[in-house]
Amino acid sequence: QRQLVESGGGLVQAGGSLSLSCAAPGRTFTLYAMAWFRQAPGEDREFVAAISRNGATSLHADSVKGRFTISRDNVKLALYLQMNNLKPEDTAVYYCAGRIGTSDSVVPGRTASEYGDWGQGTQVTVSS
Repeated sequence: QRQLVESGGGLVQAGGSLSLSCAAPGRTFTLYAMAWFRQAPGEDREFVAAISRNGATSLHADSVKGRFTISRDNVKLALYLQMNNLKPEDTAVYYCAGRIGTSDSVVPGRTASEYGDWGQGTQVTVSS
């Protein structure tokens, strides 16, 4: 698995905001549909949001809808996750993931096994 690089995690109080970034060095970024997943201690990796190759379409998990927004910049070769109104249950390690083989505006799926490229993860901790 090739490496993506996340940044932007940290500690924030409930109700606060954080913005995560994911860089894809040395890759043809526009070939990749991208997603964010998260994993809390003792739990399975959970889908958060996904975005098509051209950024035209996206999908968010119900648990984050209206609070989180996924976006991408194909010039800067970066993926983002803006997280607002954070809750303690959002505490997890957040991973960006990429997959090839989708059409330009097709949103990739929610299943982690669909994705071949992963970052190392960045910790997000929300205190109550």
